[in-house]
Amino acid sequence: MTIFQSAILGIVQGLTEFLPISSSGHLNVFPWLFNWEMLSDGMDVALHIGTLLALILFFFKDWVGLIKAGYQKAIKKEDSQEGRIFWYLVAATIPAGILSLILDKISDGIVGDNINFQMKIISFALIIMGIILYIVDKKSKNTVDYKHITLKQSVLVGISQAIAAAFPGVSRSGITMTVARALKIDRESAAKFSFLLAMPITFAAVIFDLPKFTFDLSLLVGILASFIVGVIVIKFLMEYLKKGSFKLFAIYRVIFGIVIMIIAFMR
Repeated sequence: MTIFQSAILGIVQGLTEFLPISSSGHLNVFPWLFNWEMLSDGMDVALHIGTLLALILFFFKDWVGLIKAGYQKAIKKEDSQEGRIFWYLVAATIPAGILSLILDKISDGIVGDNINFQMKIISFALIIMGIILYIVDKKSKNTVDYKHITLKQSVLVGISQAIAAAFPGVSRSGITMTVARALKIDRESAAKFSFLLAMPITFAAVIFDLPKFTFDLSLLVGILASFIVGVIVIKFLMEYLKKGSFKLFAIYRVIFGIVIMIIAFMR
């Protein structure tokens, strides 16, 4: 894969990992559309390292506070909202990780190596989740903020990650934010909790796949591009959701899904 292609895929990863429009879907679609070499395991790891670093940079202070409060709650029995949120994140991540592994095996068996069939699955997932995101976001009330998320809500949002991990096109951020909105969590809080949830499971996936990563210039370009764009997108989304809705992202998903479906059937 050329340096130019790596830079483009890094930008795509940074843009789509955090917006609810599916990074895995876009990273599969772009090489297919332009007849590039399909995404290698090493490049996939590189791109996720970049966006993981973006999350760490943006939420570093949050995690320092969460870990400190979680320790105090577990060892010193000092109760705090941050301490509860930390252990809620732990409780939500464990079943999500186990379920992701199971569904990933099932997904591989269903989709296989048929690239055109995979594109149809991605387009279908983009469209359906776009419609669901729009309806849920429009009808849900903003009655729960980040500080008042419950254990039940945390686990339900966390488990939803597994569906996205198994089926490209669903979008991890898309489905977690949709479930959060269905549970009446406000948009900004839904995004923040979704991003915090993404970090442990992404970190584990990167560590697990790290042997597939080899240092070369194209992979480093991918890391840098996804990191820089990722930081910008996180900042943009957190500000945008203070007043904006998920409507634009839902519309984009449907339009992009229809375009991919048409091309897949034509090919």
